[in-house]
Amino acid sequence: MTEVKWTMKAREFVNCNCAYGCPCQFNALPTYGFCQAVAGMEIESGHHGETRLDGLRFVGIFRWPGAIHEGKGEAAVVIDEKATEAQREALLRILSGQDTEPGATIFQVFSTTLETFHEPIFAPIDFTVDVDARTGRLHVRGVTDGHGEPIKNPVTGAQHRARIDLPRGFEYSIAEMGRGWTRAIGPIKFELADSHSHFARLHLTQSGVVH
Repeated sequence: MTEVKWTMKAREFVNCNCAYGCPCQFNALPTYGFCQAVAGMEIESGHHGETRLDGLRFVGIFRWPGAIHEGKGEAAVVIDEKATEAQREALLRILSGQDTEPGATIFQVFSTTLETFHEPIFAPIDFTVDVDARTGRLHVRGVTDGHGEPIKNPVTGAQHRARIDLPRGFEYSIAEMGRGWTRAIGPIKFELADSHSHFARLHLTQSGVVH
């Protein structure tokens, strides 16, 4: 058990370099043998101890030379510039896996696979996500720019809907699948095009996903 209790209800848009669906969601190896990803989140309600986190946004930019579980990754985090000092400290503790039970959340799990943490960036974050519509847009000036949309039927062009249900996951319970395009141009640089995206509502605590 951790001494500090925290919780967050949030919406996320994630774009990675894997093919649609992302094998990593099934404990398989990444499509191309390595992983690059950008995740944007907006907290609808939450707290870390006595510090409220409602309405704050944050972005994680990640790169691993192989599969995530093989480690040697690097991460850059952007925190909403409107966050107070107390809120910044709280979010950085959560995102770095502190005050969290081992293996309980994506933040804690990822933290064990990273060997390089770039200095946190505090900046305006333009972010919109509609989980049901499977659309998202993320922009941080000089750092990253991306958008996501529904997968299209290759024959008819109609929107294709698919979901992943993870009853024992450490990120979400159910996520809507989509496709995305993202440029990372800050401390970590790469470009993604027509690759896996997912959109989800999150409910996380220091003990894991609330299902």
